[in-house]
Amino acid sequence: MDRRFAPVSPKLPRLLHGGGYSPEAWPPEVWDEDMRLMKSAGVNVATIGAFGWAGLQPRPETFEFGPLDSVMDRLAQNGLHAGMVTPTAAHPAWLSHRYPEVLRTDADGRRRRHGGRGSFCPSSAAYRDACATVARALAERYGEHPALLFWQVGSESAGACYCARCAAAFRRWLQDLYGDLDALNRRWYTAFGGHAYTAWSQVEPPFENGRGGPPALRLDFARFANRSLLDCFLNEAAILREVTPGLPVTAGMSGSRLDLDPHAWAPHLDFASGDGRPAEDAGPVQTAFLHDLSYGLKRRPFLLTGQAPSRQNRQPLDALKRPDRLRLDSYQAIAHGADSVIYSRWRCDRGGVGQRHDAVVEHRGHENTRVFGEVATIGAELRKLDDRLPGAAVDARVALVFDWESWWALEEVGGLLRRGQYPEALLRHYRALWRRNVPAAVVGPDADLTAYAVVSAPMLCLVRNGWAERVEAFVHGGGRFVATCLSGRVDETHGAHEGGAPGPLRKVTGVWVEETDALREDRQNRIIMKQHFGPCRGEYGCRHLCDLLHAESATVLATYGREFYAGWPAVTENEFGQGCAYYIGSEPEDDFLLHFYRTLCADAGVLPVLDAPEGVEVRRRVQNDRSFLFVLNHNEDVSFVSLPDGQHVDMLSGAAAQGRVPLRGWDVRVFEETPSDGGGR
Repeated sequence: MDRRFAPVSPKLPRLLHGGGYSPEAWPPEVWDEDMRLMKSAGVNVATIGAFGWAGLQPRPETFEFGPLDSVMDRLAQNGLHAGMVTPTAAHPAWLSHRYPEVLRTDADGRRRRHGGRGSFCPSSAAYRDACATVARALAERYGEHPALLFWQVGSESAGACYCARCAAAFRRWLQDLYGDLDALNRRWYTAFGGHAYTAWSQVEPPFENGRGGPPALRLDFARFANRSLLDCFLNEAAILREVTPGLPVTAGMSGSRLDLDPHAWAPHLDFASGDGRPAEDAGPVQTAFLHDLSYGLKRRPFLLTGQAPSRQNRQPLDALKRPDRLRLDSYQAIAHGADSVIYSRWRCDRGGVGQRHDAVVEHRGHENTRVFGEVATIGAELRKLDDRLPGAAVDARVALVFDWESWWALEEVGGLLRRGQYPEALLRHYRALWRRNVPAAVVGPDADLTAYAVVSAPMLCLVRNGWAERVEAFVHGGGRFVATCLSGRVDETHGAHEGGAPGPLRKVTGVWVEETDALREDRQNRIIMKQHFGPCRGEYGCRHLCDLLHAESATVLATYGREFYAGWPAVTENEFGQGCAYYIGSEPEDDFLLHFYRTLCADAGVLPVLDAPEGVEVRRRVQNDRSFLFVLNHNEDVSFVSLPDGQHVDMLSGAAAQGRVPLRGWDVRVFEETPSDGGGR
């Protein structure tokens, strides 16, 4: 495994620190002040251009580069750098007026009006041509500019479009996929409900007022819509790589969105990026999960490009981050593999939709604020890590499979779970590992399973051809695999597997599912342990779903305690070759998952980074013979941790540390380690 990676740009082989910058909203004298403020805050990069299309190209035939030239030159003259964002997520009004078809049509069949980000139709030739023109103009103008580090295509892609042009493109996509209508009707099971098609022109996107059609239609349309947006990215990326082959290219991605599968995009990115804007009440576990997703896309360091400085904007209530939380959040991202802290906005706009967007520099326009002071502290500290940390890897021997196609499929499983329950289930399994400080890679179904000792795939509803065989090989070779309720329900076209659930996973798990009981939110069942499994003893609550299991080759670890299926298997273990596969038939309470993964990981030889009190997160990054230990206290009160044997130097203070060390509330410690045997980790 690679344990050191090249920086995003050799021009600046450091941790990147900066913010999203929109100079087009301000006069030149403010630009000069921003250069001073950026240097004062320890900023070394600005992401620029995301909302500048209308000013850059005010008319179809005219480009006005003067303001952007001036800002780029100012950055270079002040020793600062830029990540250039192509402005194609927010197209100019003249484009909508001249070519109305560039506007997206929503699922209700209504075309959007101009305004707002991401309102474009991804199938529009006029839109794609305009994007290609502006991308080429930027690449030719700034490709050799000394300030430029990397390209980002767009800023958070749009959703699906349902216009007639996209419908026609969808039909062509289906023809390429299935070949003929007979194959489509067969794979979509259109005979049920009288949905059979006799001409390609009869196939339409899944409009809101046309629900009730084949689930496979909606599943395939989700794939098509994701691919359409990816094609828009590739349209621009190809030009940027042609004109500026030495500059890396990424895409603007935002958390975990149902409509955008980042695993399908990852092979086309030179590096991954992510943001840090979860809801105020999300807590550190969800944020850590999203960072591990960003790292897992390329299995290498990513750039955090949307850190919220203070207000949790886009929420019903924009709560402020409490003092020291920004520093804690920033180091959490770095601990999970980020090589940057780039804030969503550098300067808050005086008007428009950015007026309430949080920023490093608020409307007061000076550095004498709490947030600016915290940003400056982070900037000063990051400089102390610059010569050692960039490019360091994150080691994880546990993988959690996050499959967007299973998510899409589960959204069509009526009567068993509510919408959005799939990522919540994943997060609960992730939380059990996080609480024990066991690093987990969040990966797609195409990941190399042999890189891990434990692979958990909660609610993997859709099992592709060949995936079960990969799991069997992994377990047979000594791996541990975890499946749960709703696993193996359907194939790639939402068809139930012959023989029922868990479909192709039946052999490796040693169980089959007869029925599934869906419990109301106010009801619970019980899981009763029949065999000791480490600290898993006694009884635990379980909710939402209960698979009624038949154990074939599997050993029953626990049974249900209530309902007519009391005594039926609830949790099983199946020895398979040199490894084991586990099936958890319900959604157990958090303590069960905590105890279960503690035992499972120990049996697989996977230990916590460090034993620590509840709420104290510990992660390690490694760089060949060096290792760096991050200790983050997510509690308001002082916590203590005991460092492992060996030498530890606090990278922020320069002081040596050993034994039991304190962390004040919301504090961070970063140590460079030399193990007691003198070797690397």
